[in-house]
Amino acid sequence: MTDRLILGIESSCDETGVGIVRLGPDGALELLADEVASSVEEHARFGGVVPEVASRAHLEAMVPTMRRAVEQAGVELRDVDAIAVTAGPGLAGALLVGVAAAKAYAAALDKPLYGVNHLAGHVAADTLQHGPLPERCVALLVSGGHSQLLLVEGLAERITELGSTVDDAAGEAYDKVARLLDLPYPGGPPIDRLAKQGNGCAIAFPRGLTGPRDAKYDFSFSGLKTSVARWVEKRERAGEEIPLADVAASFQEAVADVLTAKAVRACRDLGVDTLVVSGGVAANSRLSGLAAERCAEAGIELRVPRPRLCTDNGAMIAALGAHLVAAGAKPSSLDLSTTPGLPVGTVQVF
Repeated sequence: MTDRLILGIESSCDETGVGIVRLGPDGALELLADEVASSVEEHARFGGVVPEVASRAHLEAMVPTMRRAVEQAGVELRDVDAIAVTAGPGLAGALLVGVAAAKAYAAALDKPLYGVNHLAGHVAADTLQHGPLPERCVALLVSGGHSQLLLVEGLAERITELGSTVDDAAGEAYDKVARLLDLPYPGGPPIDRLAKQGNGCAIAFPRGLTGPRDAKYDFSFSGLKTSVARWVEKRERAGEEIPLADVAASFQEAVADVLTAKAVRACRDLGVDTLVVSGGVAANSRLSGLAAERCAEAGIELRVPRPRLCTDNGAMIAALGAHLVAAGAKPSSLDLSTTPGLPVGTVQVF
């Protein structure tokens, strides 16, 4: 068996991503290209992603991003052996652009098409840096729209949701707190930078769903966001100066504390010795730092992809597609539909 080239297309939100990986006969993956065009600056003035703006940006960026990826990989489109595309979850219009493009390329090149799950793609991204996953691992997926704990028993076999957010996702809470503190959108990076100048123990913000009767693997960040807002408002009414760095650090500490504590608990409960942290918020310095501390104490191997692989990209979709190809999965139909609410347990859409 020879090497195979897998092309991945991602368009679930505000990044147009195209990645190309080489799948070796032994199942090893080599990343050849990872090109991303982001429309985040177009959304910044609205304080969040505007679906119609995102869809139009994908339309404009798809072909140029594809050309850059092919050039970076040093291949021709006709050399590609299979095409993987995000079919869900995500914004309906944004997903439609990527799936329509993937169908067009698959039909024109006569190549098999694989509609895949965006969330599973985030987990697959880690294999591009750290190699194959163990037979069983726990994945903590944290992004602007998702905060989930997953039991992964083979990327092409079974992914089970252990817990999820019941309200705001961690990344969403970051964006809302950043807006409260007059920081730029998206809120994760500026809060992370500001927090390094503050004291994470200065303010005792609440840790949601951590009581003895609460769902032990679920998350809640809405109350934390509200608590930060009330704390700031109270001091503003009193005419007091707001210690922005301490607020950012204390908020960030509360988020990282809950996420890492529940992830390590899941590993211990299930007898799993590997934790994968992925998604855009995985690039947060305090989250990765606290996860490293707690995993070391518990004897758990921690795997966190480099920041470029944590955010939305086509490389992760190509990696997931490669796992499906290696497992001999049946290709999706050219009648493939997008599924904006696709559950994480559905790795492939037919």
